[in-house]
Amino acid sequence: MKKRFVSVVLSATMILSLAACGGSKPAETTAAPAAPAETTAAAAETTAAAAETTEAAAETTAAAASSDAYWMIGGIGPCTGGAAAYGLSCKEALEIAVEEINENGGINGYQIKYQFEDDEHDAEKSVNAYNTLKDWGMQALVGCTTSSPCIAVIAESVNDNMFQITPSGSAEDCISTPNAFAVCFSDPQQGMKSAEFIGTHELAKKVGILYDASDVYSSGIHDTFVAEAANQGLEIVADEQFTSDNKTDFTIQLQNIQNAGAELVFLPFYYTEATLVLNQAKGLGMDVKYFGCDGMDGILNVEGFDKSLAEGLMLLTPFAADADDELTQNFVKKYQEKFGQIPLQFGADAYDGLYAIKLAAEKADLNPTMSVEEIGTGLEKAITEIELKGLTGTITWDASGSPSKEPKAVIIENGAYKSMED
Repeated sequence: MKKRFVSVVLSATMILSLAACGGSKPAETTAAPAAPAETTAAAAETTAAAAETTEAAAETTAAAASSDAYWMIGGIGPCTGGAAAYGLSCKEALEIAVEEINENGGINGYQIKYQFEDDEHDAEKSVNAYNTLKDWGMQALVGCTTSSPCIAVIAESVNDNMFQITPSGSAEDCISTPNAFAVCFSDPQQGMKSAEFIGTHELAKKVGILYDASDVYSSGIHDTFVAEAANQGLEIVADEQFTSDNKTDFTIQLQNIQNAGAELVFLPFYYTEATLVLNQAKGLGMDVKYFGCDGMDGILNVEGFDKSLAEGLMLLTPFAADADDELTQNFVKKYQEKFGQIPLQFGADAYDGLYAIKLAAEKADLNPTMSVEEIGTGLEKAITEIELKGLTGTITWDASGSPSKEPKAVIIENGAYKSMED
């Protein structure tokens, strides 16, 4: 019944409409559908406006997402155990570098989050630390601090193309993969430059050597030192060694060096053993000069060590805390205020390592929303194109990962490091 009633009403309406118009007017009747076209255009404009609104919303969301992104920078080194002074120095210096960079706008506008893991100078624990940092979200690594752990970690990081720059892992194998770079001199570089420094500064003619034959750091330096000594007119009158199984009593080796008439003893190993060597040498009444490498840095911080035994000790290092340039003075001041002591070379190396990442990331226009692999590829290329004016000198890198910079040496006087620069 509802359909019939509607039909009758529609028919009556059409008759009245035709009568009112004086018959049919096709043109006007045909033009009537224009209204829907206008409605369609308006709808299209509304749709376009909605699309713009959606796009703007998407941009806003993306901007919000980018503001929540951070550079995730990890560090690995010994904070406990016999080599703790090295790792703590790196950890603390990195804290200063992170604070500085974040206060100055971050890296390409993004802030840094930073986490440091203790590896106790143990290769297996260092790999565990690397995996912990990966789970945390690490995108680049300033580490490892020492050589053996560094070698173990690059075997893992190369598979992730994780950019890795070691502050102080000096064995050549620390930079044997494309993703690995170093701030410090390699062991061969240290050995060669130590002999060169001793020769050119005429510190001695007759040299005795005591080194750790079981350690890649010590033996690597030893070999190139011996080779370069001949070029510098140095006579190796005694070449003594010890191993990790016997590194507490050095009396026999020291007596051999003393009996050979050495004027200077080259000690290319870590400060922990050096404290024992210097104490035992004093007991033997040895009156010679001592020269070490970067592993000797930290000897003045050993608890209970008689600093007077290290008086006159020289060591090759790219960092002198008493240098008068503004960068060094500011860093040393901040470090003393924050941690209550003079920074070691290791800390300076780590500080430069993070600034190298910053400079390379800016050169390659990288951001932390990229994948670890993309960031690694960008940093690996860009670091070979930058020049960093750092705490440890003006540094450049090539694809081998090795740094190019000038060495310095310091001497311990009155219980403090003093630059030996002319």
